[in-house]
Amino acid sequence: MNRDDPEVLSHLGAENSYLAQELAYLKPLENRLYEEIKGRIEETDISVPVRRDAWWYFERTREGLDYPISCRVPASGDDLTPPSIDPASTLPDEQVILDENLEATGHDFLSVGILSVSPDDSWVAVGTDFDGNERHRVTIRPLAGQIPVADELHDVYYGFAWASDSRHFFYTRVDDAMRPWQLWRHELDTPSGKDVLVFQEDDAQYTVSVGRSRDDAVLVVLVGSSMTTEVHFLRADQPTVPFTLLEPRRQGIEYGVEHFIDSAGRGWWLKVTNEDATDFRLLARLESGGEWVELIGDRPGSRIDGIDAFKNFIAVSERHDGCAAVRIVPVMDGEDPFTTDLIGRSRLVEGDASPSTVSLSANITFDTPLLRVTITSLVTPMLVADIVVETGETIVRKQQRVLGGYDQSNYVTGRLWVEASDGARIPVSVVARKDLLEVGSNGELRAKSPSPLLLYGYGSYEISIDPSFSSLRLSLLDRGVIFAIAHIRGGGEMGRSWYEMGKLAQKPTTFSDFVAVARHLVSASWTTPGQLATRGGSAGGLLMGAVMNLAPELFRCVVAEVPFVDALTTMLDASLPLTVGEWEEWGNPDASASAYRTMKGYSPYDNVRATNDDGSARVYPHLFAAGGLNDSRVGFWEPAKWVLKLRDTNPANIAYLKTEMGAGHGGPSGRYEAWRDEAQVLAFMLSEIGAATP
Repeated sequence: MNRDDPEVLSHLGAENSYLAQELAYLKPLENRLYEEIKGRIEETDISVPVRRDAWWYFERTREGLDYPISCRVPASGDDLTPPSIDPASTLPDEQVILDENLEATGHDFLSVGILSVSPDDSWVAVGTDFDGNERHRVTIRPLAGQIPVADELHDVYYGFAWASDSRHFFYTRVDDAMRPWQLWRHELDTPSGKDVLVFQEDDAQYTVSVGRSRDDAVLVVLVGSSMTTEVHFLRADQPTVPFTLLEPRRQGIEYGVEHFIDSAGRGWWLKVTNEDATDFRLLARLESGGEWVELIGDRPGSRIDGIDAFKNFIAVSERHDGCAAVRIVPVMDGEDPFTTDLIGRSRLVEGDASPSTVSLSANITFDTPLLRVTITSLVTPMLVADIVVETGETIVRKQQRVLGGYDQSNYVTGRLWVEASDGARIPVSVVARKDLLEVGSNGELRAKSPSPLLLYGYGSYEISIDPSFSSLRLSLLDRGVIFAIAHIRGGGEMGRSWYEMGKLAQKPTTFSDFVAVARHLVSASWTTPGQLATRGGSAGGLLMGAVMNLAPELFRCVVAEVPFVDALTTMLDASLPLTVGEWEEWGNPDASASAYRTMKGYSPYDNVRATNDDGSARVYPHLFAAGGLNDSRVGFWEPAKWVLKLRDTNPANIAYLKTEMGAGHGGPSGRYEAWRDEAQVLAFMLSEIGAATP
C-alpha cells in the first residue's frame, strides 16, 4: 500500500468514519473518561530543575497548551538545591530555550527529537519532526544574544553531540530503510553542503549512534546490531581528527563504555560486556592501555543494564529480583580508584513498594555529591529524589501530584508467579482496589471473586515493562478493573536468558507464556474470559495477534496499537525499514527454512482461521487496532490488512481500525489529543468487559 495513493487514503478515512459511527454510543463515556484523565493532572506544572554549569534547566507545562516549554535560569555559587519556581509565573531572569507550542503552530504533529545546548551555553540545536516519520530538520538558535546563523540540516536522525569548541557537532543520517548508517560533522555558520562524512557503516545489520561522555572528555560512536557492538571514540576537544576504534566487533559480543577521569587526571574506560558472562559484567582499564580488570562479575539473574560514571562514584543500572534498581558504587582516591569488592562497598537504591521501579533521572553534572533517581510503582506516583552518595540519605525533590484526592492506601500491588508449560515461573505484576484482593496463606495476593481485568504484555527486544504509576489507569481501577502486566520471556525482566528464551526459534515461547498467564488468571478466579481484556503495542501488538490465534476463547476484547502483525511478509522484504537489522531478533525467513516455518507458525495475519479444530466457526475477540500513516517502524498497512482479513474470514468478527492520518509510531503528539485517544480506548475496553459504570 502507498500512503500517497488516493484510494488508500480514502479507505483509511472511511475506516475512521466507520469507527466513529460504530462507537458513537460510547461518546458520553469517552467524554467522561477524558474529563477524569484531565482532572487528575496538574496541567500547569514544572519539572525539577537540573543544574548544568551556570544554569538550572527545567520544563514548564501550561494549562491549555499541548507541549512543554524548555527553560533555564542562572545558578549561583555551588548550591545544588534546586530553586523553588512557581509553575504559574515566570521568573524575571528566566530564559526560554524552546517553546514547543510555538514550534507546532500550523502543524498537526510535532516531535522534538533533538534538543541540545552547546558546551558554552550559547547555542541550542533543535531537531523537529512534523510528520511522525522520525526524520528531523535541525536548526541552531542563539541563547546569548549573538547574531543568529542560517544553519539548517534535513533528514537528521536521533543522536547528536557537540564538540568542546561549541562550533562543531556530529549527527546521524538514515538510509532508505531508516537505518542510521552515517555520521556527519557540521561546523557552525557554514552551509550543510560542506558537512563532512566521518563514518559510514555499510553492513545493513548495524546501526550508528553518537553521544558525549558525562565527563565531557570524549565523543563516543556506538556501532551495533542486536547481538554485536563496537565503539569508536574521539577527544571532544579535537573534533576534526579521525575517530579511533576501541575494540573491533566480534560476533555475539556486546559492550558499551563510559569514560572516567580519576583524581590524578588519568582517563579510564569502564566497560559493560557480555563476554564470558550471561548477565554482563563491569571491567575497567586505563585509557593509555593495559589489561581489563573485572570490577563486578557476572551475577546470573541480576542483569547490568548500564553504567554512569561520576567524579566520585559509579551508578550501575541493574535488574534486581526482576525489578529495576540503581546501585551506587563509591570510587576511591589514589593510584587505584577501583577495588574488586565493589558490590560490598555499594548501596542499592530500591523502592518501598513491591514490585517497584528505580531508574536514573536527569544527571548532567560530572562532579556532584548527589545522584538523581526516579522511584515509582503501580501505586506510587512518580517520585524524583536526590540520593546523597556519601550517606545514602534520600532527599525528595518532588512527587507527582494526583488531583482529585488520590489515596495510595486504597490500592494494593503485588506480584504473582505463574508456571509456564515448561515449568518456568513467569512474574506478573498486579494492582487493584484493595477491596478486590486479599492475601492468601502463602502470602500471595488473590482475588476475592472474578473481576474485570486488563492484561498487558510486550515480550520482545529484551525490553522490560517495569511497573510504574499512571494516573490515567485510575479510571480503570476505580471501576473495579484489575490491571496486570505479564513479564513474559522475550523481555528482559529476569535477565539475558529470559530474553534469549523468547527470540528467534524460541519466539513462540513469548506467546505461550502470555496464554499461560491468562489461563491462570481465569482458573484462579481473578477474572473470566468474558471480563478479560488485553493490550499491547508494536511488538506487543504482534503478541496480541498471536494470542488471539492461539486462544481466541480466552479474551473478550483486544487492543493492538501499531501492531507488527504481518511479520512474515515484512521480514521477507529487505527493502522495508528495520527488516535487515531485525533478522537477529526474529530470524531471516528468506535465508532459513526453519526461520520461515517458525514465523509462518505465529505471524498473526498468516494464521487467521475461519474454523476451530472441531470444525465450528471461529469467532475472535473484539478488536480495536490502531496504526499511523507515517509510521516508519510498523507499516500502516499491517493493521489494515489484518482487520480486513478478520472481517472477511467471519462476518461475526468485530474488528475496528483507527489510523492516525498525521502521525507515526508514537501516535498523536499533543497531550490533549493523546488523552482523548486514551479515553476512547478505555471506553471501548470498559464497555466490553462490563465495567463502564459509574
